[in-house]
Amino acid sequence: METTSEPTPRWLTAVQTNGGAPPATHPSPEQRVTELTDGLYTLLADAVDHPQQWHRLLDASATMWRYSGGNVALLMMQMAQRSPVKPTLVAGYKEWERHGRYVLKGEHALYVIAPRTARITPDDQEGKAAGTRDLEPAEPGDGEHRSRIVGWRGQAVFDVSQTEGEPLLVPVAGRADVPFQTDSCTQLWESLAGVARNARYNIVVSEKQAGLADGYIDHGRRLISVGSWLGAEDRVATLAHELAHASLHVPGDAIGALYGSSTEHRGLAEIEAESVAYVVLRAHGIDRGEQSVGYLAGWADAVLEAEADSILRCTRDRKPTSRVDIAKSVLGRVTFVAKTILETTNPSGVGGRLGPIRPVISRESARVQYLPSVLSVRSAENAHSNNSCAPPAFGR
Repeated sequence: METTSEPTPRWLTAVQTNGGAPPATHPSPEQRVTELTDGLYTLLADAVDHPQQWHRLLDASATMWRYSGGNVALLMMQMAQRSPVKPTLVAGYKEWERHGRYVLKGEHALYVIAPRTARITPDDQEGKAAGTRDLEPAEPGDGEHRSRIVGWRGQAVFDVSQTEGEPLLVPVAGRADVPFQTDSCTQLWESLAGVARNARYNIVVSEKQAGLADGYIDHGRRLISVGSWLGAEDRVATLAHELAHASLHVPGDAIGALYGSSTEHRGLAEIEAESVAYVVLRAHGIDRGEQSVGYLAGWADAVLEAEADSILRCTRDRKPTSRVDIAKSVLGRVTFVAKTILETTNPSGVGGRLGPIRPVISRESARVQYLPSVLSVRSAENAHSNNSCAPPAFGR
């Protein structure tokens, strides 16, 4: 019998050969979070060993951009264990019922990591003022009723492919009803320009070039420059790339400083910025796979370089950072900034979260109907952004 040295992925449930599956048990909330976290770390380790996995994570993030990068990875991982169908739209059991759909018999839940919250009491507020407690707000609240994160739990959800009932329109990121037109690029450019203006950056389309870059950002002058020689789609991609630099690679970036993501590791910073641009454009129906390959091909090398440098710079006060921790941080940073931008540019679709979805008029089929996405960009004048930006200079 032929043997294999390939280890069984830790996130798969082992089957006992002497009597079927292991006894059915319900893990505690702590165990569930531990299992999910272990699975996420295994997937990220695989993404470093096999860089094409990074592209898959970015593609899934473009479809489900309203979710954190870690939860997108968990959903993608769990769905891959069961079927070739990719997750596109997930919700809890009762939420599906409220929208006229029901989970199919025999379907098993997917799990995401969600915060456990508690209301902030007057005593908590007093403790915070006295510096005796470290409260982490979960939601803004109404000024009187606020909450804080007190822990984490595994939350059960189901993908739309696991349900039946009221037909739904489910736009899929990266697919457009019609070819992407120049005027659509113009609309997206205006929306991205609105993000820049809200962050107090000026945009110029210039013949000046920094090295061989198509664009660059000057944090000191609050300026983003995009090459005038570029076509409409390339200009939009370059602007999205520079907006990512404006959000991520700034002096005082405490998280990035742990592994030198900015001035010390230009390659990793460029991969973060290009990954943001890739997700933003793909969510709007533009596939930049061929154009982004030059940046993203160096993903694994950049992570390993950052890990090696972290070990060399290890001191008593500064512990080394593992490649998996670096990959987890990069994924979280990329998806957070992409979400912030997409909340302003407003692509067609629901970003993976169930919302007020219009039912299909024809009821010939009770199964879900997948329809390609249509670009729908909100005008820049009405856009609002939560980006906070500041310094060094990077070129695309």
